[in-house]
Amino acid sequence: MQLNRKNGFCPFSEKQLIAMTWWHNSSPFSNKDAIICDGAVRSGKTTCMSLGFAVWSIQNFNDTNFALCGKTVASLRRNVITSLLPALRKLGFVCNEKLSKNLIEISYGGRMNRYYLFGGRDESSASLIQGITLGGVLLDEVALMPRSFVEQALARCSLEKAKFWFNCNPENPQHWFYKEWISKANDKNCLYLHFLMKDNPSLSAKVISRYESLYSGAFYERFVLGKWVAVDGLVYPEAANGKYVCEPPEKDASEFYVSCDYGTVNPTSMGLWGRYDDCWYRIREYYFSSRKEGRQKTDEEYYEELCYLSEGIPITAVIVDPSAASFMECIRRHGRYKVIPARNDVMDGIRKVSDAMRMGRIKISPDCRDILREFGLYRWDRSAQKDTPKKENDHAMDDMRYFVSTVLYGNEDEFFAMATKRKS
Repeated sequence: MQLNRKNGFCPFSEKQLIAMTWWHNSSPFSNKDAIICDGAVRSGKTTCMSLGFAVWSIQNFNDTNFALCGKTVASLRRNVITSLLPALRKLGFVCNEKLSKNLIEISYGGRMNRYYLFGGRDESSASLIQGITLGGVLLDEVALMPRSFVEQALARCSLEKAKFWFNCNPENPQHWFYKEWISKANDKNCLYLHFLMKDNPSLSAKVISRYESLYSGAFYERFVLGKWVAVDGLVYPEAANGKYVCEPPEKDASEFYVSCDYGTVNPTSMGLWGRYDDCWYRIREYYFSSRKEGRQKTDEEYYEELCYLSEGIPITAVIVDPSAASFMECIRRHGRYKVIPARNDVMDGIRKVSDAMRMGRIKISPDCRDILREFGLYRWDRSAQKDTPKKENDHAMDDMRYFVSTVLYGNEDEFFAMATKRKS
């Protein structure tokens, strides 16, 4: 089976070829039980590993179950499946995808195997993969999955000659996967390959330079240099120079949202966001600290503040802290605004906010003084064993993160649905 320009493939780098063929009898690594590929973003890890996984499984097994795992099934389809299946078909594989069952049947040379898709979003996900017997598993972005899910997936691989395939971008050096697998790769009879962008021949120098400009600080070291380093200092150091602070354009915005981080004892923060072409501006905000003011407000009082914040403006929806059930019900009861529970993955949201700022997709009006104040105070918790910001000076930070994760990147992983009253 040849991978060349005739069947649509660019030449692979030496490291990519090793990641694809390490299991083969002619490889010096064929005795290994697992492979880990980590390192920089866009370094070609996923493409070569998924191709290698499919070829290995077909060559060594028939009528066997395998697992392809991502953080969610939707992200797995986006990151792996949408590029893997066309590539396999070019090589002569027959791929029959059964969407309702999260199953792909792949055939070649008279052999056929079944590949089940699983999402390892949280601790409860481990139950999804129980009970199945596997010939192998590929875990895409394994560092984003809980340990319980990963270990349950590995425990399912009880067939003779089963192998584990891992890939990820670096996280905190205290991360369980770094400590238990990367640091112990030799003890676990595991091949470890560290990738950089230069290991992906399909990336031009211009594209590499563009990716390098997207990150700073620890995230530059992780996603560009491929290092497992701890974060420190300000969560959003890029906001310190003030270039993201500017007045909204004089023309009218085309769409509006309100994002809300709700608190009773803790502060409540709301931001009004308006869209101007491809950029969203935080036009104005509301911020109330019950500790500072010496009294608490009710849901109805906060609803009145919401109405005042958005007075005369057609709001598409209000994005609310998902734990604020009573406030969301209060908004729904009045029937004026649509309500969407916010996406609340903290680290994923922080990355998305950083990306949105660097890409010029969000800007802050100088009138929004509380979010500007929090930008200079919102810091990483150095005492934590994993990446986490300190739970202080984070209320405007949270409502901004809700907006970015739910509106700017809302369709990235999966869709959300809203129920509205049917018009007669």
